[in-house]
Amino acid sequence: MWPRIGELRTLALGTPGELRTTLNTLVLAGVKTATAGRLAEYAEEGEELEHVGERLALVDDDDDALAGVVEITGVEIVRFADVPWEFARAEGEGDRSIEEWRAGHAAYWARLGTPVDDDSQIVCLRLRLVSGGEGGVASGDLGT
Repeated sequence: MWPRIGELRTLALGTPGELRTTLNTLVLAGVKTATAGRLAEYAEEGEELEHVGERLALVDDDDDALAGVVEITGVEIVRFADVPWEFARAEGEGDRSIEEWRAGHAAYWARLGTPVDDDSQIVCLRLRLVSGGEGGVASGDLGT
């Protein structure tokens, strides 16, 4: 299971270090409004899919300090080969085409030892920042 902060499941973007810091910064700046994950990871971790309206705690490198809170605004499962450019662009990571997005994500998951192919099921999450910034959020923001 994924860690929890209060009543919230956590959202740990990328891998700890420079990548997670960059991705969190993009979310906190309102640039990153989507993120993708492998559907298989949910089964491996014994987790349910996120749902529209659910709030998640955006965490730092230690998976415990609150960087912010996001709310899920959309959930869709698609084949890796069918992830649309409009979604990829919403990830805000600077990809210039869907081919570049696919190559980068395929390489990322391969580095983690979880390679994907065209038929791999991808969870496409849309999100919006609810609160965040220096010092994380006040406890009043932790409600779902």
